[in-house]
Amino acid sequence: MNIAIVASAKGNQRHRILSVARELGREHHVTIYSRRDDAEGKPKTRVAPGVTLEQIDVGPAKDLTPEDVVPYLNDVGEHLMKRWNQERPDVIHAHSWTGGLAAVAGAKGLDVPVMQTFHTVDATHQKLELALGRRAKAVIAGSGDEESALIRLGVPRGNIAIVPHGVDTERFQRRGAIATKGARKRLVHVGLLSPERGAYTAVRALQGLTDVELVIAGGPEPEDLDQDRDARRLRALAEQLGVADRVTLLGQVKRASVPKLMRSADAVVSVPREAATGVVALEAMACGVPVIASAVGAHLDSVIDGVTGLLVPPDRPARTARLAREVLCDPTLRTALGYAGADRARSRYSWERVSQELVRVYESACV
Repeated sequence: MNIAIVASAKGNQRHRILSVARELGREHHVTIYSRRDDAEGKPKTRVAPGVTLEQIDVGPAKDLTPEDVVPYLNDVGEHLMKRWNQERPDVIHAHSWTGGLAAVAGAKGLDVPVMQTFHTVDATHQKLELALGRRAKAVIAGSGDEESALIRLGVPRGNIAIVPHGVDTERFQRRGAIATKGARKRLVHVGLLSPERGAYTAVRALQGLTDVELVIAGGPEPEDLDQDRDARRLRALAEQLGVADRVTLLGQVKRASVPKLMRSADAVVSVPREAATGVVALEAMACGVPVIASAVGAHLDSVIDGVTGLLVPPDRPARTARLAREVLCDPTLRTALGYAGADRARSRYSWERVSQELVRVYESACV
């Protein structure tokens, strides 16, 4: 198949799009179209066998918010229309509402099915997302929770296909290097430091645990931690609760170092208030490390409570501490959760499995 992907994503979202594109590129031809947001970016780059990134030179060559991109979407659509009239794709997969608007404009008159992924349902642009969702041949949701949100929005249930967010099971696996640790049991939290991401809950939970350390990876670069508001607040909270000597803030950790950090943990705590992708829990599971995850979003699909991990309502530090005690005090439970989590991550959430499911959705749309 000749697959066109239209995306203006950045950060982790861009990484996931590139990861699944590389897997698709093993058997199909994939072109990712994105507005150029970097003055150093080349117009066309082969990022992997079968995968090409084409950057469209429209608007300023810098990172823009979705709202600031809107004035340039017609020009992006015109570029896509010309490009696709020269080389017609078999299917178009748009990411986010900005990508959807550009894809719809570019596909005009081509009779090519357009798939749509929103990643999260944006309350600010619900009418626009509903229009795109109803127009798309299929709306691809990452979880059952996102499917429910789309149905509440008004997208027909029959238009929605669930294809989960994947995990790199080659990089995140049970075997591999392990970060250095001391004699204490270790909890690891990976993610942004803002209150809604769960780090504050993890620090509060530590008050109910003895001889346990908490390592927090994420937020600004290590040298910027002292100036970061959330980092300062977390440290102040740890001081207030009397656990500062057991809390370590690492700041932003290189992606390549995350697996060995997770493998050093006795359990990974991922308790955000919302979990659109649930990627941290998936990565921990793939590493064979027990995960304590908030019972929200994608976690409700990936974490089978008591089997591949433990679920807890968000913002419940006392209950989080109780579950952590159960895991940390029971080596048999830790081993069972770790093996079951790793097996589920490999069998259900590998990029290979995700790409296969996407291809099935694409092929159904082309019939």
